[in-house]
Amino acid sequence: MKVLVTGFDPFGGEKVNPAYEAVKRLDDNINGGEIVKLEIPTVFQKSIEVLDKAIDREKPDIVLCIGQAGGRYDITVERVAINISDARIEDNEGNQPIDKPIFEDGDAAYFSNLPIKAMVKNIREGNIPGSISNSAGTFVCNHIMYGLLYLIDKKYPDIRGGFIHVPFLPEQVVDKNNTPSMNLEDITKALTLAIEAAIDNEEDIKTVEGKTH
Repeated sequence: MKVLVTGFDPFGGEKVNPAYEAVKRLDDNINGGEIVKLEIPTVFQKSIEVLDKAIDREKPDIVLCIGQAGGRYDITVERVAINISDARIEDNEGNQPIDKPIFEDGDAAYFSNLPIKAMVKNIREGNIPGSISNSAGTFVCNHIMYGLLYLIDKKYPDIRGGFIHVPFLPEQVVDKNNTPSMNLEDITKALTLAIEAAIDNEEDIKTVEGKTH
């Protein structure tokens, strides 16, 4: 079993990105799975190209992409990615696509084929807040999740893949009043627990995780 885990590089002038900082700290072997770590650019399209090359090179069984969701207080396992890039701000290379499909021949949306509810359950049992998110946004995080699932649909049908959002680090919110954060140790632990559940569960568990709005 091989698991490719990706995290974005620092974005928008930040000195760190908790996504890749946590990925770097993952053990090289989790629950019998070999962990391959990859930093990807916070750049539309280029991020997907880098991911595609890594999948072709490493031939993983599972791909898990990690990104930052500043303002969220918990670890959020994403359910779905949509075929649109609608950037409120520029990426790290100044790109700002508006209402642009990610792939013209792609479905309107793709759902993660990872056991997302089992992953959330394992995170919570580790005493770390976690939940399922039904929106990965319309920026580069949704872009890479959609790109991953598009590649699985079109090119790598035997791979399972998905995306997790993590909160700000405490040092990122020093000047951001009333903004939640999580320490790097807990983020890394949560990702480890999520990977353990992804390896252990071919099928997801049945449990209530829906939202009313």
